[in-house]
Formats: sequence, C-alpha cells, structure tokens
Amino acid sequence: MHSILKFGISFCIICCTLLSCKNDKAPSITTHFCDTMKRNDSLTLSKALQDIAPLMQDKTGVYVLEDGSGSMVARAWLSEYAEKTIDIQYFIFSTDNVGLIACDYLVRAADRGVKVRILVDDIMVDADIEDILTFNSHENISVRIYNPGVNLGKNIFQKIEKFTTDFVMANQRMHNKTFIVDDKVVITGGRNIADEYFDYDHEYNFRDRDILLLGKETATVKTSFNDFWNSDLSQDVTEVAKVAPQKADPETTFNKLHEYACNPENFWPQVKTRIKNLPDTFEAIKNSGHLIWLDDVQFISDLPGKNDGKNGLSGGGISTDALVDLVKNATSSIEISTPYLITSELSRNLFKNAVDRGVNVRILTNSLASTDNVEAFSSYQSDRKKLLKTGVRIFEFRPDADERKKIMTGELQETLDYQPIFGLHAKSMVIDNNITVVGTFNLDPRSANLNTECIVIVHSEDISQGVLKGMEIEFKPENSWETTLNFNPDSEVSRYKRLKTWTRKILPKSIL
Repeated sequence: MHSILKFGISFCIICCTLLSCKNDKAPSITTHFCDTMKRNDSLTLSKALQDIAPLMQDKTGVYVLEDGSGSMVARAWLSEYAEKTIDIQYFIFSTDNVGLIACDYLVRAADRGVKVRILVDDIMVDADIEDILTFNSHENISVRIYNPGVNLGKNIFQKIEKFTTDFVMANQRMHNKTFIVDDKVVITGGRNIADEYFDYDHEYNFRDRDILLLGKETATVKTSFNDFWNSDLSQDVTEVAKVAPQKADPETTFNKLHEYACNPENFWPQVKTRIKNLPDTFEAIKNSGHLIWLDDVQFISDLPGKNDGKNGLSGGGISTDALVDLVKNATSSIEISTPYLITSELSRNLFKNAVDRGVNVRILTNSLASTDNVEAFSSYQSDRKKLLKTGVRIFEFRPDADERKKIMTGELQETLDYQPIFGLHAKSMVIDNNITVVGTFNLDPRSANLNTECIVIVHSEDISQGVLKGMEIEFKPENSWETTLNFNPDSEVSRYKRLKTWTRKILPKSIL
C-alpha cells in the first residue's frame, strides 16, 4: 500500500477526462481495433465453469496469479464473460492504460446488463467528482465511496480540519482488494488497478502477487463485500457530491472512452493481442495443472471501521489476529514478502520467540533503492538492527533485480531499449512449507491497526511450493541484497534520497 501521505497517486475509476472529453477532440482512428475483437457470444462464465461445477459446490479452487500480464488478462476475461454481477473493491484504480482497459470492459459488461458495483476508498481518489458521477450515471453501474470526508468534494482547509478534529477516523482506510464475478470467481491479493501493478509501466513496476478463488470460499468474500457496501462508512457518490443522481445516455456518454480504448495508437498492439485471445484464457488456467482444489481455504477480512478509536491508533483487527496466530504456531520456517517492514517491540518479540524455538525466519522487503515510499522505509531503517538482532534474516529487493527480465511483461521489453526499475509489492507468507497467505496486509502499524485488510489462508503443500519457488528466486543475490548487522545497501541510492529518508524520521510510526 502506498502511504496515505502520498496523495498524488492517481485513482480513478473513471477514465473520466475521456468519458466527458470536455474540450478534446476524439482520437483520430484509422482502424477501429475493437472491430477486430469478436466477443464469443456463445461463451459465458457458467459454460466455462460447467465441467468443474460439481467441485465448486464443496471445494475451493485456488490458482496463484504471479505475473502481472496474466493477472490483468484474467480480470479482462472475467469482465468479458460475466453474466450477472461484478463487485469491485479497490484502494487505487488509475486512469492509465491498464485502468482504461479495465474501465472499458466494465462499461461494456454493464451495457450487456451486468450489474457493476464499485467501492473505492476516498483518500486516494484523484479525479473530478463530476467525472465519477458520469461513470455512476450508467444504469447498471453504482459507485460508493468508503469513509468520505478527506478528499472528494473537499478543499484543502476542510481536509486539514478532518485530520485535526478526527485524526483516528480520518486515518482509517479501506485497503481491501477484491474482484468478484457472478458470485463464483474471485481475484484478491496485492495488486491495485494501474500499469505498475501489471508490469506495464515504462519507469517503475511492482513485483506483486494475486490469488484466484473458485467455488465454496467465494461466498465468504461476497459476504465481506456486502458488509462494506452496506456499511454506514460507505456512501453513494451522489451523496458525497450532494447532487441528484443522473442517467447516462448509453448512445453517447461513453463513446470517448470506447474510442480511446479501441485506438491502437494508445496501447501497445501486443497488449491487445493478448486480449484478443481472451476466449482461451480460462481454459488455460483450468488445464495448467496449477489450479488446486481444496477443502481448507479461508478468506479473512477486517470489518468496516476496524478501530473504534478507544485505544487511539492501536486497534488491531481480525486479519492481524490471524497472522499473529500463524506466526505463533509455526514450527520450522516462516518466509515473508512485504513491501513495507515497520516493526514494534511486540512484533519483534513475536519473531524472536519463533527464532528461539528453532523457526527459520526470512523476510524480503524493499531496499531504499527500490522502495516507492521513503516514509515507510525511514521507519524500517530506524529499527532494522533491532529486528536483525532477533535472529531474523532480512533481504532487500534490488531495483535492478535480474528476475524482472523474466516477470516483466514481454510486450514492454520488446518496445523499450532499457528495463524499468522494479519494487516489491507482494504481501505473502509461507509457513512450514504448507500454509500460504496471500493478501493486502503489509507488515506495518497501519495494516495492523488502522486500514481494513483481507487475506487468503491456503493449507496446501502444492500451493506453498509454487509460491516458495518464486520467493527462493527473489532471495538470490542477483535479485536482493541480504542485509546484516554489518551491511546494508542504503548507499546504492543518491545522497538526496538518503537525506529525504532521514528527514522523514520525525513522522510517527503509528501512521505509516
């Protein structure tokens, strides 16, 4: 998760300058790319799942989405062949190339009669309220804003007032990320919707991880989504904007979005090639050998609100308790991937107790050279030696990790004569080689006490071995530096970034 201090990250659902195109001409289109992309009208999600429907009654299918391109195309396929509902819960949903493709698919699904519900957190929305209202005006699309009052429709003085008069509540954000289709298929995990989470950004990308669920446990995810959707903290965007709902003209309102998304000049043609091959996507997942059917899969989500404020910024939550229990019960090994590593005496003692009983603990996090969040790194830097003294081994991800040549979307590599920087964003844990956790939870006080988070706990040696295979690669010297009491790679960055990090040490750890 990006720090709440980073207001500049672009949200929004709405591709909105494109939806309304207030003063821009439509892109010049010589070939309407979408005309060459024929949706298979005979294919539906139900038909694609027909052969595994009996398994879905009593078991949960689990498939880990490691590469960004595959994770993006899986979402596109599900949007294309959804029949009834798409429920989306995200922290960031940008208007870059990936975001525009996603928006276009959602509008097209809504045009077919699919009911689309989108719940987003207020803090990171960087779009005009009018543009969000335009998106919401589609008769089959509903947008709600979680915990409004700190961003949308507020001027700088109102934002400051909110943080000064209700600091705890203003800092409680919804970090959950779920994508639910027809109540049958779920994608959750670390990725937000933006180029950098799917390996398509030209300058900076994230190593991330999602997990796809089919069948039984998807009902738990839907229940959690409904709890958030119906919470008093979630408000219809028209209530936030204090305007009457409007209806879109389906013939014209979204034309600019469709034209932009279908203009081959606006996207790498290789990306569109992958999307043209969508009909084969789900069959490839089913036949991969990596879709594992299990009895023991748990989706765990914090409740809306999470922290009632009685204990200030220390509130805890269901996801925190679940992770603590897993660490306490580990017997041989704990492997962790977390972009931000901000520990307290309590969490350091938790790891020390594990090491003392013979558990090998390895943690992969961002280096100063790879991090997108110097505020979080500054706090980690201050306590790094304390954590190392517990016996935990720490590895810091390299911005020039050799692995990025393999995981970076191939289309991007073909178009650039250089390789973008990579940072770590995956939030995963493997315990005793047979329990895997994939979710949104960062090892920091904000995830532990303030933000709502969600995780999937999978009891499967097959799934664990698959995730561990990727982790073992990331631990290698060509992909990360091992930090010790005598060495750290902080000197790999400029003096300016080191100075910038040092100046952030005045920030309280509890809000990072």
